[in-house]
Amino acid sequence: MAAAHTPDTLRIALAQANPVMGDVRGNLALARRLRAEAAGQGADVVMFSELFLAGYPPEDLVLKPSFQEACRAALDELAADTADGGPDVLIGLPWKDERGLYNAYAHLAGGAVAGVRYKVDLPNYGVFDEKRVFAAGPLPGPIAVRGVRVGVPVCEDIWGDEVVDCLVETGAEILLVPNGSPYWRGKAETRLNVVAARVVESGLPLVYLNQIGGQDELVFDGGSFALNADCSLAFQMRGFVDEVVTTVWRKGADGRWACEGGPKATLEEGDRADYRACVLGLRDYVNKSGFPGVVLGLSGGIDSALCAAMAVDALGPERVRCVMLPYRFTSDDSLRDADACARALGVRYDTLPIAPAVEGFEAVLAPLFEGRDRDVTEENLQSRARGMLLMSISNKFGPMVVTTGNKSEMSVGYATLYGDMNGGFNPIKDLYKTQVFRLSALRNGWKPEDALGPDGEVIPVAIIDKPPTAELRENQKDADSLPPYDVLDAILIGLVEDERRVADLVADGFDEETVRKVERLLYLAEYKRRQAAPGVKVTARNFGRDRRYPIVNRFRDPGAAR
Repeated sequence: MAAAHTPDTLRIALAQANPVMGDVRGNLALARRLRAEAAGQGADVVMFSELFLAGYPPEDLVLKPSFQEACRAALDELAADTADGGPDVLIGLPWKDERGLYNAYAHLAGGAVAGVRYKVDLPNYGVFDEKRVFAAGPLPGPIAVRGVRVGVPVCEDIWGDEVVDCLVETGAEILLVPNGSPYWRGKAETRLNVVAARVVESGLPLVYLNQIGGQDELVFDGGSFALNADCSLAFQMRGFVDEVVTTVWRKGADGRWACEGGPKATLEEGDRADYRACVLGLRDYVNKSGFPGVVLGLSGGIDSALCAAMAVDALGPERVRCVMLPYRFTSDDSLRDADACARALGVRYDTLPIAPAVEGFEAVLAPLFEGRDRDVTEENLQSRARGMLLMSISNKFGPMVVTTGNKSEMSVGYATLYGDMNGGFNPIKDLYKTQVFRLSALRNGWKPEDALGPDGEVIPVAIIDKPPTAELRENQKDADSLPPYDVLDAILIGLVEDERRVADLVADGFDEETVRKVERLLYLAEYKRRQAAPGVKVTARNFGRDRRYPIVNRFRDPGAAR
């Protein structure tokens, strides 16, 4: 039961939780459990994140009438629960009426649906495409929660000033904002700046509740917080974990509400936050999809080693299987380093020599290839043999194949379709190679609080220190085909993240021929990326949802006038 309520006190519980897309009954059960937890903390009201009963973002799934009906039925059940005198509920769901389909937020109290508000500002940029499926709601007024006039702008509604202005004009006293705000590096500061702007303009305190968990390529990092009306930090919840926190708000003699205090967690930033996002995204993709575990090729190189470490941190060593797939170009160093990495991580480790498979393919193709020199075709046969073997292990035993290509390689097509690109999910897909090196060194000296892997060095230093190589021919090095990774990544950030002109990059000091080569490879590899496995978004502009380029594309930046 909720604590006795007084008109000048409101106990608000924030359920920073991890719903599962489409699992309406499971999300209802989760909401019930967390409401009971909030009741135990003496909450008057418990708020959940945007579209909680459905999962977020539901994309075109939300257009199915049966899905809409399931969400509405779950809401009615949850509303009936509130007849017990426990906390009111604020929760998101898709809401269909005769006017349209809305991204809605409902107030449940006294055994009924006491009020519903609709999202007004539907984002249609980057990873968002809500105008495709939802109708924009009318400007809202506040709702009465235990006698307090509460504004509930939904997520994007606070990124401009119109919705909040309307709530101020119609008498809102506190703003409670449900969000489905995905992670990318630096996002926490951006959110804080947006909230601060709305608090300054409105003179009202604002509670920002964010979702937690992975959904396909998106990771929601939590980090819920609130600002008092004077812009002081009322509380800060943790990032990348689910929790229920009840905060006590009191109305002062001046009529303003303020938080009595709450947790003041320190959010992880930069490489640590990126690492945690990759781990959470992989964990939820595997668990929510129902895979028993994962399998990946462990080559002795840094990309597969980092993916193995992330997989163990996400799932535990008993659910990770690593396979060395050597051929005649595989060095003794790679064999030794892969074995050392597997031992450090405590995973099952198998060795499957691929020579019979590669030579079998070559024998089949020999009549067609007669008179032709060996080239990249034979190199790719090795990669595709490895991909086939890993997929066969997946088929036979059930684990999902983790693919291990980094963003630098995906950008310029330095990867083999149906070979090393095989797999169900890629935790490092949005990490450039220079970030892969940094995160590998980072993990050897630090472990996230929720990681299931061992402490200490899990990626042998020899793997981090040696020059990267695909080992598909004798003495091959990545530098034979690509600029140094520090140069390549800087150019790619300019071309991909910032959409800069070739001339701009040349003016910054990059060699024009190199920039043009990278641009050409970037465009040519679009068809490969379109077929790549999904992977965690950690940058402001990932391949896929953020950057949607045509596959057939003859445009090349003309650069400076000549």
